[in-house]
Amino acid sequence: MKWLEICVDIDNEIAEAVAEVFSRYAYKRGVVIEAGPAGWNAGSVSVKAYLPIDDSLPQKQRALEEALWHLSQIAPIPTPVIRSIAELDWSEAWKQHMTVMRIGQHIIIRPSWLDYQPMAGDVVIELDPGMAFGTGLHPTTQMCLEALERHIHRGDAVLDLGTGTGILSIAAAKLGASTVLALDNDPIAVEVARSNVLANDSQTTVTVGEGSLTDVTQSYNIILVNILAQVILDMLDQGLGQRLASGGIIATTGILDSQADDIIHALQRAGLELVNRDQINDWICLVARR
Repeated sequence: MKWLEICVDIDNEIAEAVAEVFSRYAYKRGVVIEAGPAGWNAGSVSVKAYLPIDDSLPQKQRALEEALWHLSQIAPIPTPVIRSIAELDWSEAWKQHMTVMRIGQHIIIRPSWLDYQPMAGDVVIELDPGMAFGTGLHPTTQMCLEALERHIHRGDAVLDLGTGTGILSIAAAKLGASTVLALDNDPIAVEVARSNVLANDSQTTVTVGEGSLTDVTQSYNIILVNILAQVILDMLDQGLGQRLASGGIIATTGILDSQADDIIHALQRAGLELVNRDQINDWICLVARR
């Protein structure tokens, strides 16, 4: 069988959105994110989808291109590069482009098939970028990981709301948390997070469940919320700050620069004091203490 490869070179902050669009039409697990020539930290990546060339291709290709057009109304997306490739195991071939990614001082994201010799103090998370979603590429995930690394203490109890792939929860466990509760209201995300937690041997520390803030009954030393600004505002109105232990910190991200002031005011109304503000491009991460 021949395959159609559809490739978009894009800024990493929209890569996961493009990958999500691709995943609707590609062959199972036929979406990959590759580092650009300058590596993962350079800001530009390639997102690729693989579709079998069969009778269903014209309809799928039209639908995919239409979905990309709609997404381009939110953020610029270049015209996809499309080519036909011969029968090959593309699920293996693309791996040659993958590299190990370092975030912050000690957090390492390692694809499962690559060897890496840890340096002193390194915290290695096994996560396959081929899974596409929540891989650490997006600035919000990077900033949340960096905030976690700066503020966590051994023995802390951590709450991860909107866990996605579980990357933040796994990092918390490997950085010394005593317990981590990872919640998501998407059952697919819950399944993926559980798989990643097991792959990283963190299941004795991390509990993954389907749920949201209303299912949280105890307080935590660290709360991680990498969602959307409006959801964060709603959670703060629903008592998110009360789930934070005295002296604990909350890292909120998924916030655009234009939305930061609203979040800061909501944090203050909840009795929290802003201690740090990080920014990558238009994205903000706010850290506050109770």
